[in-house]
Amino acid sequence: MSHSHSHNHAHTHDLNGRNLIISIALNIAITIAQIIGGVLSGSLALLSDALHNFSDVVSLLISYIANKLVKRKASLKRTFGYKRAEILAAFINASTLIIVAVLLIIEAAERFQSPQQIEYNLVIWLSIVAILGNGFSVLLLKKNADDNMNMKSAYLHLLTDMMASVAVLVGGLLMKFYQIWWIDSVLTFAIAIYLIWMGFDLLKASTKVLMLFTPDAIPIDDIVNKLNGFDAIKNVHHVHVWQLNEEEIHFEAHIDFEKDILLSEFDVILNKIEEFIYHNYDINHVNIQPEFSKTDAKDIIVQD
Repeated sequence: MSHSHSHNHAHTHDLNGRNLIISIALNIAITIAQIIGGVLSGSLALLSDALHNFSDVVSLLISYIANKLVKRKASLKRTFGYKRAEILAAFINASTLIIVAVLLIIEAAERFQSPQQIEYNLVIWLSIVAILGNGFSVLLLKKNADDNMNMKSAYLHLLTDMMASVAVLVGGLLMKFYQIWWIDSVLTFAIAIYLIWMGFDLLKASTKVLMLFTPDAIPIDDIVNKLNGFDAIKNVHHVHVWQLNEEEIHFEAHIDFEKDILLSEFDVILNKIEEFIYHNYDINHVNIQPEFSKTDAKDIIVQD
């Protein structure tokens, strides 16, 4: 038996989809310009920024598809619908951030050993264009980045790329006024380290959700101890807590009752349990299996 406290997020998802489309278009234009500029100028930093921008396009497309999939209704074949699509998108996007970073480190190490003279004026102007384009995209996605893992992954891609473009601009200015050609490789390396740092936390968070780990903010021992204090409840055991997506946390448990109660009595207790868990721990899906004198394992966590 279960209960759900749900909210309508359709309008938010529509806005997310529109903002993602605008960001995709901007990043396609920036990527093309940077690839051409990087080849003409000989700048590895500019080409690495173009590669990152291309990964932005891919990540934004993944986020957009996930944003659309999550709206699809549940069915007999997919009883949860596509509610995990955005979490999967966040995992993929975080992974690509780290992969791109490793490739940049390899390229930067090779270029550092043999620095090349670079057409700095082209680097400077294209980095300014990238800063403006990515900056606008960052503002579009920032509002929803805090409460949606999928949007956060897209936001991080764009934010890191904007920061990378700032680094490329600084490098271009140093090359123009001081002829410091090796700065191109150093900035590429710095961009890569920043990508790994930003991507790791998101990769870890999305992995925890996909692996059905207990959310960090949910103290299972505390919940069980307090439920054991409810009238008529003898023991709470065989507990599972997992996060389905950004909006849903599920709690599942077996409850041993002191006596053989009526179903109507159980409904009253169940309602109290649901309200207590929702208001104290923000868990909005509760599934309870009632038991009386059943000889099963009574541990909080039972190895299934």
